[in-house]
Formats: sequence, structure tokens, C-alpha cells
Amino acid sequence: MIYHIIAFFTGFILDLIFGDPHFMPHPIRLIGALIGALEKRWNTEEKTKSLRRGRLLVITVFVITGVVTAVILITCYKLNSYLGLAIESIMTYQILSIKDLRVESMRVYKALKADDLLGARQAVSMIVGRDVDSLDVEGIAKAAIETVAENTSDGCIAPMIYTALGGPILGFLYKAVNTMDSMVGYKNYRYINFGRCAARFDDVVNYIPSRISAYLMIAASFLSGKSYDGKNAYKIYKRDCHKHASPNSAQTESVCAGALGIRLAGDASYFGKLVEKPYIGDATKEVSYEDIRRANHLLYMTAFICEVALILLMVGIICIIKV
Repeated sequence: MIYHIIAFFTGFILDLIFGDPHFMPHPIRLIGALIGALEKRWNTEEKTKSLRRGRLLVITVFVITGVVTAVILITCYKLNSYLGLAIESIMTYQILSIKDLRVESMRVYKALKADDLLGARQAVSMIVGRDVDSLDVEGIAKAAIETVAENTSDGCIAPMIYTALGGPILGFLYKAVNTMDSMVGYKNYRYINFGRCAARFDDVVNYIPSRISAYLMIAASFLSGKSYDGKNAYKIYKRDCHKHASPNSAQTESVCAGALGIRLAGDASYFGKLVEKPYIGDATKEVSYEDIRRANHLLYMTAFICEVALILLMVGIICIIKV
């Protein structure tokens, strides 16, 4: 257990320092390549067959991810405890994407600050699934903020929770589900049937973590100074946390909107089709590119609170066991 705690802390620090160097091979990209290859082979226009093969995709990717991770980790620990610790630390680091989320969203911030609208659209297109060609400055900023808010749960808190509970094996299993949802979990003609199982599975595994993330972000709002409104974060969360087609996506998004005093969401275009969405938050002020930076501060503060809480929980469990 002590090795797991050390690896959990080390992986967190490594992610904050190095992020995701794109020149290095990454397990999540390998999982994505597997999903892409299976989707090309198995996806079909026939509804029943597509649904069945979509379930097979989830099972196949889930099993391969779990087995490969377990074999590598267990083998390394059997060879040498310190080798196992090093590999578990690296795996934990690869599961998290805190710095990478900040880096990608801050590219949007820097482009908007430099009045580079085309560059901002290009930057935001790398982190959102919506159509960006018609977005104005406010629309681009909102898209980036929403991504940071939502992925505070999906890319940060949820993988931290699962990794704390079950090590890199459970952590990578979560990331496999999350990656499947991000690749095939769309309600469009191509994926409406094939990606249904992946999308619903993702809703299930994120249900509790997304709500934990929301309350951690509310705490972060109270601890982040006068620029953030903790009381309003809680108020908007209680009012707007279900204003999304997904049962989980509006959890942290509503907190962020309340903390920053802005209005997020609303109608958006996906694959050329306008999707009507309710607004989240109140427009007490206009959304600006500075709110991207402020959303990232909430991301980091929420991550630090979660890291400390999970480490204290694991240490507490050790103490109870020893007693």
C-alpha cells in the first residue's frame, strides 16, 4: 500500500511538470488506435448488428487494457519492488491529463489575447467536438472554458479516484471507457448504435466521480480568493447541474459557471447540425478570454484538493489496518 501511495503522489507531480509530451508514445493513444481499428472493422449500418458489435468493442477494449496493464505492473513488481514503484508512478502519470488540459486550453487563451481569431478557432478545435468555424470570440472562450470545466472531472478527478482505489489497472480501465466514449459515443448517424454501449458505460463510471468533482470544485472556489464566488458556485450547481443531455457533464460545468459569474452552454453546432441546449449559469458579466485562465486555476486547485484528500484517505486506511 505504501508503494501505491508513493506512486500516486509521484505520478501526480510528474503530470504537473511534464504533461503529455506528444513526441513520446502514450498508452491512451495506443488504446485509441485499438478502438479506431476495431471501429473500422466492426461498425455497420445494420442496427442490431451494430449494437451487438458496439458491446463487443467495449468488452474487447476493456479486457485487453486490463490484462496488458496487469501483466506489466505485476511482472515489474515481481522482478523488483523499486522497478514496480517506478512503473506504477509512470503509469499513474500517464493516466492523468491535468497539465495537458491547461496547455491546450491556454493556447486558445493566447490566440484570443493576440486577437488571432483563426488561430483561436484552430486551437479550440483540438479540444472540442463542436463546429468552430462560425464561433466568435465569446463562443470560442466559452467552448474552451466548458472543456476545462467538464474535463476537470473526466481528465483529472475521476482518473485520480479510480487510480487511488485500484491502482493503474483500474485507472487505465477508466481511461479506456472514457476514450471509447470520446471516439464513438456520439449521437450521429455513424455512431448512434455502435457507440451506444460505450456512451452509457461512460455515464455509469462517471456518475459518482462527477459529483465528487463538483463538490471539490465548490471547495476550490471558496479557497481561490475574491475573484471566485463560492456561494454562487454552489447555488448555480444546485440549480443547473442537470441541464445537460449527459447526467454528468453539467456537474462541474455548472460549478465553474457559478464561480466565474458567467453563462455557459446554450445551442451549439455538431457535424453541421444545430443542437439546442439550455444555458448554464447567469450572465452577470460577459465571457472573456481571461475566464479561460481563471477556469484553469479552478482545475488546478480542485486537483490539489483531491490529491491531498485521497492520500489522507489511503494513509488513514493503512493506519486502521495496522491497528
